[in-house]
Amino acid sequence: MADKLTEIMAWKRREIAPVIRTITLAELRALHASMPPVPSFAGALKRPDGALGVIAEIKRRSPSAGDIAANVSSVEQAHRYRAAGASALSILTDERYFGGTLADLESVTEHFRQQGPALPCLRKDFMVHPIQVLEARKAGASAILIIVRALGDDEISILFEAAQAAGLDALFEIHTESEIERASRHGARIIGVNNRDLAVFKTDLALSERLIPMFPKGSIAVSESGIFTGNDAARVRAAGAHAILCGEALMKAADPSAVISAFRAN
Repeated sequence: MADKLTEIMAWKRREIAPVIRTITLAELRALHASMPPVPSFAGALKRPDGALGVIAEIKRRSPSAGDIAANVSSVEQAHRYRAAGASALSILTDERYFGGTLADLESVTEHFRQQGPALPCLRKDFMVHPIQVLEARKAGASAILIIVRALGDDEISILFEAAQAAGLDALFEIHTESEIERASRHGARIIGVNNRDLAVFKTDLALSERLIPMFPKGSIAVSESGIFTGNDAARVRAAGAHAILCGEALMKAADPSAVISAFRAN
């Protein structure tokens, strides 16, 4: 599975090529002004009560785990997560590798609009062009993902500016010390350590323990992937994580509320 991220990014660029067009910041600002407001993703992660924020992920499959919950309803799973006390949702919208679609995000945010309260939703995808930011805002997302190692600095700047114009937060995902420095130069407010190396899909929580203390002061720290137990959550929280992003453990859980309670127990 050598360098899976390179494979996925190459596919994503081919996938969106037919819909790419010029997207201006003015268009994104106008779209934001015309759409219903969305809840703050950043605000949901750094909780005033000091409790660990939990970003609960809707993920049907992955290259590392295979099928997780292939036929799950995104709306039903979102409802379970909200009832379980999740702080925010991460919704996979990549179909080829993760079994998600933009319709999953749209259906969840529309359900929340009709039957609040709403949770902020991250569009979890491999972002390469502002057209995806526009799609995310139209679909009701509160945030997008920027994978630092997968993008050039110009691409990061363009995506982050597009997100800000559209009224969206951005989760900057990093995996190395040099990527922290790159994210910081771009003004990242929310930084997540992906404990899984997306090149080879190996997971190590020690990465969060090493890198989170290096984050710029005032940033919101997220630990992503490989968190299955209360002890796992305690490890990354002790390292300084304000929130965790968890998919597989919650997708497989008969009772997500018990898992989230265990995450917050320490």
